[in-house]
Parts: sequence; C-alpha cells; structure tokens
Amino acid sequence: MRLQGKIALVTGAASGFGTGIARTFAREGAKIVLMDLNGDGAKSVAASIGNAATAVQGDVTSAPDIARAVQVAVDFGGRLDIVVNNAGWTHRNKPLLEVTGEEFDRVFNVNVRSIFLMTQAAVPVMKGQGGGVILNIGSTAGIRPRPGLTWYNGSKGAVNLLSRSMAAELAPDRIRVNCVAPVIGATNMLEPLMGVPDTPENRAKFLATIPLGRLSRPEDIANACLYLASDEAEFITGVVLEVDGGRTI
Repeated sequence: MRLQGKIALVTGAASGFGTGIARTFAREGAKIVLMDLNGDGAKSVAASIGNAATAVQGDVTSAPDIARAVQVAVDFGGRLDIVVNNAGWTHRNKPLLEVTGEEFDRVFNVNVRSIFLMTQAAVPVMKGQGGGVILNIGSTAGIRPRPGLTWYNGSKGAVNLLSRSMAAELAPDRIRVNCVAPVIGATNMLEPLMGVPDTPENRAKFLATIPLGRLSRPEDIANACLYLASDEAEFITGVVLEVDGGRTI
C-alpha cells in the first residue's frame, strides 16, 4: 500500500473530488480525517470507509475550525503527514461586473484564505515531526481561463502560484507542496461553472474544449493526489499537475 501508516486531512471531503481522494487514500493504507461544512455528509463518507476514517464538521474559512481539524488528525493518528486543501467554491458563470462583493469574498475566502489558515495550523505540526506533504487543488481555470468566471479564475490562479511559492519556502523543512489542477468535473459545481443548465447539449459545448473528450472524474484527481502524496514523489515539489484531458494544451 502506497500510503501505509500515513495520516491525511482532506477538506471538502463530503462529496466530489474530496470523497474520491479520501476513499483512495484509505484504500492505500492511510488514516483519513474528512473535514466538511456538511458534517453529516462527512460522517456518512467516513462511516463507509470504516475505522480508518473519522469526520469533523467545520468551515475552512474559520481559523478555529481549521485548528480543530488539525488537532483531530493529530489525535487520531499521532501525527499529520498529508493535508489536501480540496474545499472550493465558485460564483456562477456570468459577466464580471455582475459578481457581487459578497460572492467575490466567498470565492476568495474558501479557495485562498482557507489555504492560508490551514498553513498556519498544519505547518508547525509538520515542522515538528520532520516534514509532510501539502496538496492544493487548483484548477485549469487559473491557467487557461474561461469567460464569465474571472474572479473564480483569479482565485485558482492564486492557488496555483502560491503552491509553488509555498514549496520553495518550506522545502528546507522537508515539507513538499504540490498542486493538482483539474479541468471541470461532474461535481456539484458543474452547473455554476457552466452558467447554464446541465443539459446534454450544454455539456457537449464544454466537452468540445477538452481534447480527451470528457469531464474530470473524482478518481482522476484522487490518483494524481495519491502519487504526489506517496513516497514515490519524494523529490517532487512545486509542481502544478494539470489533470485536464489536454484542456491547457
């Protein structure tokens, strides 16, 4: 098993990519703490995984909630080897001048500030134990942006870049930081990102922009995270790995 004995904290783990990452990590031997604003959903996924998983309800934009989740992970496994900052949010696809200040703040708080807060809580633990792995879920939106998602694109561009900067700064502490940048996937964010109803016709327009001809799936993102979190990737840091079916070519 590629993560045998590792302890991982995954945010946004009650659905979508987060659930896929949690299940894959557990299958490969890790103990998992699933954090989500949807506490019941996180508990349900944890229960389906079994004794190797536990859940904590929390808001990734709240410093106390983040600190509590990190402590739960340390209490659950005795250390914290891997953090996956997966929780994300978007404003609906629409002209940039129609996005409200409240929508803008929510997007940047969930997508960017959450990583700041997690870094403040998790990095001291990782430093104290001699290293760790941080994985941030960015997006192809921060590399090849689509119209109508300007402020979301900007937030994911920040995630992509700050992952590289974190990697450079934390390398002396043996903390590897990498980023996975998915193309649009079949999650609960699909329709807001498209900005139109999720009909076969509308979905086909998006698929036409992806050379491999399909949306990303949770297992695609989970497998990329598995590799980057494993010891096989011990010399890889500061990478933005595009899991996009060729979207950014």
